[in-house]
Amino acid sequence: MPHRLSGFILMMGQGHQALLVLLSVLLFAVGILPLEVQRRIVNGATQGATLTTILVLVVTYLALALSEGCIKLVLNIYRGWIGEVAIRWLRMKVIDVKEHHPDDLTTLAEGVEMSIVLAEAEPVGAFVGTSLSEPILQAGILLAVGSYMIYLQPLLALAVIAVFVPQSVLVPILQGLINQRVKTKITVMRHLSEEMVDHTSPKSPQHQAARVQRLFSTNMSIYKLKYALNFLMNLMFQLGFAGIFALGGYYVITGKIEIGTVVAFIAGLNKVSDPWGALVDWYRDLRVTQVKYELIRDASTPDSRQPSVALQTLGQPT
Repeated sequence: MPHRLSGFILMMGQGHQALLVLLSVLLFAVGILPLEVQRRIVNGATQGATLTTILVLVVTYLALALSEGCIKLVLNIYRGWIGEVAIRWLRMKVIDVKEHHPDDLTTLAEGVEMSIVLAEAEPVGAFVGTSLSEPILQAGILLAVGSYMIYLQPLLALAVIAVFVPQSVLVPILQGLINQRVKTKITVMRHLSEEMVDHTSPKSPQHQAARVQRLFSTNMSIYKLKYALNFLMNLMFQLGFAGIFALGGYYVITGKIEIGTVVAFIAGLNKVSDPWGALVDWYRDLRVTQVKYELIRDASTPDSRQPSVALQTLGQPT
């Protein structure tokens, strides 16, 4: 197996990744256009545009929405296919090691093999499908919508930009804490599997119960960190809306901007909230998948199938 996760992603098909990137670029390019159409519809309705003009804009909006949906459908199915190919490859890799290196397999290794084939391979392989296209798509949407907002009203755009500054600091810190717990969780699960398939040594129900309890505690710790971060992100977005309402309302009252611009900013912040959340999720998945891939890589290498002392310590009940 490639030493790094990035090498494994490229090994699964550089051509496929390039096509996913192209689809992602096309998707965010099409996705920015409805914002301008919405602004023109609102301004046209409030400034005496003809019904024909409004209907043409509405039909244009629907056509853009349909195009965006079709591109996203193709992109998601293509991602899923590439992810499943990677999952199949990882599972077959582990099975092939068993067939070609039978003397290296102890009951300990068999437990690890079971954990990888049944559980660990799936999230790692699934990440391959979104590894490159997802950040390009979501960052492209953020950049396009952000540039559009700055073009419409630079000062009002500051209310949107301020939403992301605290999050960009908090996300890496909290994700580092989550990664530590994910590594512990995987190692504890492997030790559970190892003892379940080990028929040569006496069972230790107390140790297994302690490991189950440690899994519970570790998962609860992950949930607390994950949902605390989600809470802070949602709070930041609500503060952004408040800033748009306050500053936008002032600009409309003083005649500096049109009401359609405020509507465009509200729609724009709504539009960037999903890609920003998706980008944060992608970053989380990247960091966690790097940990999982390294554990699978080490377990799938015949010379290193015995866990290190550090990992054994992680798996021991406390």
